Amino acid sequence: MRIPILRIGRILLASIQVEMSDSDALRFQNDVVQKIAEIEALGIAIDITSLEVVDSYMARVINDTATMARLLGAEVVVCGIQPYVAMTLVEMGRDLIGANCVFDLEQALLRLQERIAARGDADLDKGS
Repeated sequence: MRIPILRIGRILLASIQVEMSDSDALRFQNDVVQKIAEIEALGIAIDITSLEVVDSYMARVINDTATMARLLGAEVVVCGIQPYVAMTLVEMGRDLIGANCVFDLEQALLRLQERIAARGDADLDKGS
């Protein structure tokens, strides 16, 4: 299964709506990195609102994906972490240090715009 990655100017949006197998998670990671490079994305919002469980492997994939995206020059914001998912991640000793986290998609897009503007990359619509 592929997770759709939507483009809004030079910002990407990936909303994970279903639980993913390990191979789906790696495909998602590859798709994100390829799409960032393809359009020279300035940022990506990863929405995990629908995920009721984030195990240590999925947390690592999200964290690694954020690190890869930043190496390509894209800002990353994860949104929609459920309270019980946050508690589980902390109990497991996992966090999402490679990504900025916010409550919802609206805040994620605002945070991305702020971070991109702070870098001096104001041309969010290039290539759209």
